[in-house]
Amino acid sequence: MKLNAFAVSVAAALASACAATPAPPAKGADAPPIPVSLGRADTTDLTVPFEAGGIVRARSTAVIASRIMAPITEVLVRPGDRVRRGAPLVRLDAREIGAAGDRAAAALAAARLSAEAATADTRAADATLDIARQTHERIAGLQAKRSATSQELDQATASLNAADAQVAAAAARAAAAAAARDEAQAAARSAQVSATYAVLTAPFDGIVTERTVDPGTMATPGAPLLTLDDSTAFRLEVGVDEARAAQVTVGAAADVSVGDTTGAWIRSRIVEIARLDAASHGFVLKLELPDRAPVRSGQFGRARFQGPSRRTLTVPAAALIHRGQLTFVFAVDADGAARLRPISVGAAAGDRVEALAGVRDGDRVVLDPPASLSDGTRVTGDRR
Repeated sequence: MKLNAFAVSVAAALASACAATPAPPAKGADAPPIPVSLGRADTTDLTVPFEAGGIVRARSTAVIASRIMAPITEVLVRPGDRVRRGAPLVRLDAREIGAAGDRAAAALAAARLSAEAATADTRAADATLDIARQTHERIAGLQAKRSATSQELDQATASLNAADAQVAAAAARAAAAAAARDEAQAAARSAQVSATYAVLTAPFDGIVTERTVDPGTMATPGAPLLTLDDSTAFRLEVGVDEARAAQVTVGAAADVSVGDTTGAWIRSRIVEIARLDAASHGFVLKLELPDRAPVRSGQFGRARFQGPSRRTLTVPAAALIHRGQLTFVFAVDADGAARLRPISVGAAAGDRVEALAGVRDGDRVVLDPPASLSDGTRVTGDRR
């Protein structure tokens, strides 16, 4: 009787345990497929960009220098000052220039008086010639009538020739005086121009970036005094090697980022390709920045260029799974099961990445695989 009661209690306990334990989930072929988005490994044209760093420089830079030798009396600006076109920057001692101008003005006045005197001499010579001509004609008429002697005619002829020579001499003196007057006028204009050299002005709107002199310094022709950068237009100058320089052309588009490396890229274009160093076979690419861009000369910038296109096997970037140093994709086999495959990747361009090994052309891959997806799980979905 006791044995039968124990058997009944064990059977009841087993029945209760079976009722409390849930059934295990279905796996493998029995599990329902997980809906996913699918992509594909394809042979496509891949254009790989490359970057180069460089320095922002003003489109126009002026080195302010004196044309004459003179002491500097005032330097009106300092580095960082913004100036307008025509604003005075440096003043030189103009006393010697002023004295030269006064001498030129006096010489011009004297030359004008000489020219007036030569003109008066010419008029007098013309009057003398007119009288000599009339006298000669009168004596010649009288001599033809036997009323004047041959000697009188000879004297009239000599007077006419002398008057003619005086006219020629007066004309030569007048021409010389006019030339001297013109020379004096040119010297006076030169003195006026030289007077403008005493004040050095800004050739354009800009910002002073360098100052190398102070008042009291002797300015010499060609020696730099100030450096002025155009504050309205800038370029990014980057250096590239010969191989990469061959991949770009003047007028080609490029993306530029200046200052903060997290800043947005702005569209630009190459305006000049200049040789940098014949020994290193390097080139400088100059890229135009937008007008009034918030940049300053000397800032660091990056330029991104489009490289040449090539045919290669690529996979969508959204299919990549990074685990430590390794990269994987879920490739879908013919049975619809997602298989985790390690792959080797190369260059990236846009939303696709070069696949060097691990997949074949036409393989289907899972895009943005969910965390619950594991190797061998059946999936279903449409290609995106």
